[in-house]
Amino acid sequence: MTFVISKILIFILQPIIWIFLTLLFAVFSKKQERRKKFLIIATVLFFVFSNRFLVGKAYNFYEASYPVKKQYDIGILLGGFSKSTQGGQLAVNERGDRLIQTINLLKNGTIKKILVSGGSGKLVGTEAIEADLTLTYLKSLGIPDSSILIENRSKNTIENAKYSAELVNKNKPNASMLVITSAWHIPRSKMIFDKAFNRKLDYYPTDYIGKKNYDISDYYLPDAGSLGYWQFILKEWVGLIVDRIRS
Repeated sequence: MTFVISKILIFILQPIIWIFLTLLFAVFSKKQERRKKFLIIATVLFFVFSNRFLVGKAYNFYEASYPVKKQYDIGILLGGFSKSTQGGQLAVNERGDRLIQTINLLKNGTIKKILVSGGSGKLVGTEAIEADLTLTYLKSLGIPDSSILIENRSKNTIENAKYSAELVNKNKPNASMLVITSAWHIPRSKMIFDKAFNRKLDYYPTDYIGKKNYDISDYYLPDAGSLGYWQFILKEWVGLIVDRIRS
C-alpha cells in the first residue's frame, strides 16, 4: 500500500501538473476576473519552477558535501540509476553518476566491495531487476564476484536500508560502510540507513544538481529541466517529513 501511495505522490508532486491544472481552471472559468487570476498564477508558477537559479539554490542548501577520505569495507550503491531498455541490458538515467562514482571508488581503493541495492520500482507489470543488470555490467568490466554483493528485493529507500542491513549483518556485521547516492538524496538516506544499521554511516554524494557558479541566463531564461529538478527535491522533502513521522 505504501509503495502505491508513493507512486501516486510522485505524480502529484510534478510542477508541470500544477501549471497544467491552473491553466485548465483559467480556460474553463466563466468569470473574466477569475480567469485572469488563474493565468497570473500559472505564469508565476511557470517562472518559479522553470528558473534554473532558484532550483539550483534550493539544491545548494540541501545537497550534502563529500566525507573525509578514508577506506571502507563496503560501498552501498543505492538503485534508481537505471532505465528500461529493449535490449535487456543496463542503461542509466540522469542518476547514472551513482554507478560511475561507485566504480571509481572501488578502483581507487576507497571501498573494497560494492553492495548493489535495487530491485524493481515498477508499480504495474514487470521489468528487469536493477541489481541483477548492474551485476552483469560490473562483471563485464572485469570486477570479480568476490568484490560484489547483491540486494535485489528493495523497491524504495527504506527497503534499500532494511535488506542491505540484513545482507551486511549476515556477511560482515562490523564492516565499515559508505552509502553512495545522489547528493540531494543523502539527508533522507542518512536518517533511514543510520536507523537500519543502528549506527552512523558515511555518505558519498553524486550527481550534484546545484551549481557553484550560475550563468546570467540561469536567472531569467526558462529551463525545462528545472521542472524535473523541482519534482526530485519536492519528493525528497515530503519523503523526509513522512519518514520522520513514521520513525
